[in-house]
Amino acid sequence: MDINSVSTEGCLQPKFSEKSRSLWNHWMMFGGTVDCNLRMPDLLVEYKHGRLVLAVPLPSRQEKCLFHLRPVLSTVSGFLHDIQKEDPGVLTASVLTTDGVSIASATPINTLLNKEFKLCINGVIYNVQAASTVPSEAVSNVADIKNMVHMLHTALNLPEHHLMKERQLQKKLDILKQELKPLEQMKVRLQKTAEHRSSRALWAGLALLSVQGGALAWLTWWVYSWDIMEPVTYFITYGTSMGVYAYYVLTKQDYVYPDAKDRQFLHYFYKGVKKQKFDVEKYNTLKDELASVEVDLKRLRNPNRLQLPVEQIEPNCHAALP
Repeated sequence: MDINSVSTEGCLQPKFSEKSRSLWNHWMMFGGTVDCNLRMPDLLVEYKHGRLVLAVPLPSRQEKCLFHLRPVLSTVSGFLHDIQKEDPGVLTASVLTTDGVSIASATPINTLLNKEFKLCINGVIYNVQAASTVPSEAVSNVADIKNMVHMLHTALNLPEHHLMKERQLQKKLDILKQELKPLEQMKVRLQKTAEHRSSRALWAGLALLSVQGGALAWLTWWVYSWDIMEPVTYFITYGTSMGVYAYYVLTKQDYVYPDAKDRQFLHYFYKGVKKQKFDVEKYNTLKDELASVEVDLKRLRNPNRLQLPVEQIEPNCHAALP
C-alpha cells in the first residue's frame, strides 16, 4: 500500500489509496503499532459556547472530534473512555505529563488543566496546551463552580429538609407543652401558696416588733423606771445582734430583708412541693428540653439561612426551678 502524506488535520494516520484504506484500518484495529516517539502538532484547549473543549484527532475516522471537558465532574479515565467510545479504533490511550510520566486515571480534569500535558493515542503523542483565551474562571476558579453547585443543591433539597425537620421539632414541642401543662398549673398553685405564707410571716414579724416596742414602753413608763429597763433593752439589742449573726452563719447570707423574704418563699414552696409530691426534677428536665427545641426552631428559621429579612428575636423567658 502507498502512503502519500501525513494528514493536515493533525492525525497520525497517513493518506491511502482507496484500495488499501480498509487494510490499514484493520491493521490498526488488531494490533498495529506506531512509533511512540512520533509527535504530532500541539492540541489546544479552547473555550467555546461557555464550555471547555478539546479537538482530538481520531485514527479511524481521519478527522478531529470535539470533546467537552468538565473540570469538576470529569476525570482522566472518563475523558479517555469518551475517546475510545467515539472511535473503536483507539486501542491504547493515556495521558502523560510533559516529562512522560503517566497520570492516574482518577485525576480530576481541573487538575489536569492547570498545566500542559501529553495525550498518547495508539502510540502517537500530542502536546496539549491551554489556550491563552480561556477565561480563568473556566480553569482555575473551580472553587466558584463547586460553590455554585452546592448552592444549587441547597436550593433544590434544603427547603424540603427544613420543612421535615421543622415538623419534627414542632411535634416534639407540642408534646413537651402537653406534658408540662399539668406541672405548670401545680407550680402556679404552689407559688401562690408560698407567696401568701411568706407575706403572712412578714406581717407576723412586724406585729411581734410592735408588741415588743409597746411592752418595753409600758414597762418603762408605767411599771418600772428607765434606770431599771435600760439594761433590759441593752440585752434585747445584743440578743438581736446574735440572732442576725447566727442567720449569717447558718445561711452564708447577710440578713437583708428581700433576700430573707425570698428564702422564706423557697422554704414554703418546697414544703408544698413535698406535700403535693410535685416532681421538680421532671419539671426541670422538661423545661430544658423545651428550651432546647425552641432554640433549634429559631436556628432552623434563621432568616440568614432562609435568605429572608432579619426579624427581631425575643429573648427566651422560660426558666427552670431553682
